[in-house]
Amino acid sequence: MPRKYPLEKTRDIGIIAHIDAGKTTVTERILFYTGISHKMGEVHTGEAIMDWMAQEKERGITITSAATSLYWMPRGLAQEKDNEYQINIIDTPGHIDFTAEVQRSLRVLDGAVVIFDGVAGVEPQSETVWRQADMYKVPRICFINKMDRIGASFEASLESIQQKLTKNAVPVQIPIGVEDGFEGTIDLITQKALYFEGDFGQDVVEKEIPENYKEKAQEYREKMMEKIAAEDSKLLEDYLNKKDISSEQIREVLRKATLEYKLIPVFCGSALKNKSIQPLLDAVCYYLPSPQDLPPVKGIDVKTGQETSRKPDDSEPFSALVFKIATDPYVGSLNYFRVYSGHLKKGSFVFNSTTQEKQRIGRILRMHSNSRTEIDEVFTGDIVATVGLKGVSTGHTFSDLAKPIVLEKVIFPEPVISIRINPETKADQEKMAMALRKLAEEDPTFQVREDLETGETIMSGMGELHLDILEDRMKREFKVNAATGKPQVAYKETISDEIEAEGKYIRQSGGRGQYGHVFLRIKPKKRGEGFEFHNKIKGGIIPQEFIPAVRKGVEEAMTKGVLAGYPMVDMDVTLYHGSFHEVDSSDIAFKIAAIQALQEGSKKAGLLLLEPIMKIEVIIPEEFFGDITGDLNRRRGVIKETKDRGELKVIDGQVALSEMFGYAVSLRSLTQGRGTFTMEFDHYDKIPDNITQEIIEGKRR
Repeated sequence: MPRKYPLEKTRDIGIIAHIDAGKTTVTERILFYTGISHKMGEVHTGEAIMDWMAQEKERGITITSAATSLYWMPRGLAQEKDNEYQINIIDTPGHIDFTAEVQRSLRVLDGAVVIFDGVAGVEPQSETVWRQADMYKVPRICFINKMDRIGASFEASLESIQQKLTKNAVPVQIPIGVEDGFEGTIDLITQKALYFEGDFGQDVVEKEIPENYKEKAQEYREKMMEKIAAEDSKLLEDYLNKKDISSEQIREVLRKATLEYKLIPVFCGSALKNKSIQPLLDAVCYYLPSPQDLPPVKGIDVKTGQETSRKPDDSEPFSALVFKIATDPYVGSLNYFRVYSGHLKKGSFVFNSTTQEKQRIGRILRMHSNSRTEIDEVFTGDIVATVGLKGVSTGHTFSDLAKPIVLEKVIFPEPVISIRINPETKADQEKMAMALRKLAEEDPTFQVREDLETGETIMSGMGELHLDILEDRMKREFKVNAATGKPQVAYKETISDEIEAEGKYIRQSGGRGQYGHVFLRIKPKKRGEGFEFHNKIKGGIIPQEFIPAVRKGVEEAMTKGVLAGYPMVDMDVTLYHGSFHEVDSSDIAFKIAAIQALQEGSKKAGLLLLEPIMKIEVIIPEEFFGDITGDLNRRRGVIKETKDRGELKVIDGQVALSEMFGYAVSLRSLTQGRGTFTMEFDHYDKIPDNITQEIIEGKRR
């Protein structure tokens, strides 16, 4: 069966932004104008199609990324079937606790629409999602939303994008009016005013630019043309010679510059008031990449171990990346995957290159939020799901049986907060184990472990809201009744000095004994660089079969910690010497010797306790500024910057997570309920000595 839409007319995009910038409302309007839905769902009434979970409807926020496919014909092209585009969209969460959803979505998307609040401009999570898009080199366009709100400013929002994110942002639209007077937009490329009429803004009406906006529009157009023309010598020559330049010429050069991340087009509008969504859809088709605009995807050839690549082409060997696992109450485990090359029919076999297992794809589903349509075949660029597979996790690669490849995995941040959870009955205990396993399969930033001292189960995640949502899902979806303790900070341990350590385990018990002997060189690494193990044994001093046991011992010792029982991080461990016994040596003996060496060596290597430091933005009326800064100082906060936003004060700073429990209540109390804040993980840092001692003593108690 041939593909319905050519590859160059396919777009895989994500909608990303800070919480409450209007991502889901933009997506709902897109669904309406493309005919996918026949009613506009509203986030504030709990009716948004893309926010389908009960927890999303109740809280009015996006928690899980939702995928859908739709079709659009840009207005500037002849309205013929050949000019219709297929757009696969993923709507992502904005809350920092669910950053993994953004991370894995950006890994498999070709382009992104970044939404900004027209009042606030660039906010903390805007910077985070922008950096994530930078990491995966995702071309993007910007949409300044909420131009109808009191305090909205296109100029201020644009300036914040250019100052904080990129100097390459170039407006191709400006608003006609702001706040209550927001009427429409001016397209600087076609030099026309756009108005959105009809009951739902569905009729895009082009008019001449209003007289009182002609000078401003000309000023913005000249700035835009200077930036775009600088990217193409022919266009620059025509522009300088004041020749007529068509809209198609401008779009062609702007598209090329957008794909190369040299320019980022900026649009504006109001999703809630149904203004300027259609031009945004046009821009997705005009400026964001199709799969074939991007370089071939790289991976490791399973047979040779060498780097190889796959071109985005239906005739190439099949390759796809599993980027999301979701539990569906009706069909079981859903495995979402993005096809990078080749095509696949249902009923075919694929090779899970990560687990080295052959698996049959019985059903292929095209997802629309939480509903699905069964399809027979997928092609390069498709984002779909399958069901009924076992042993599949986020980051696994599906590939051709004859030409297996392993694609680059998605990297996720470490959890920063933990709670203890205890089932109420024996029956709950069995259900809880299954629920925790399924939730951990879905969410790579959710981790579960057993406290070896107390036997209790400990859940770790990205924040209080993250764990609260997971606890709620356990009760609703899995019918588990469990009690949870107070949130605890996920501290880490590390070392500050390089040290060499010996571990020797000898045990005689009448029969065969145990003998393991290792020398380790332990070095600190920079924050966030993780753990590395090196085998420098030469000449068979320790047989190769015992090396994995040494590494396992090192990793187990790091998991338990040395100073206060917290996991150890950012260490480089080298096995460089040791000895063995022909009869008595065993895996267990070398594992124990490695544990002893790491524990004893770490004690001499300047042990440090690390804590998560959060980036915080506090927005308050000016009269409370002194009280709030004083309170942040008492919480060991460091204020980086203060600025004005209309009548409000904005404080940017960093604070230890351990000092921020209950901050929402304190902020409401100090500001008469008028202050708000957002917080996200920034980095781990050393805890002051006096607090380190308190934590150690608390652990012993």
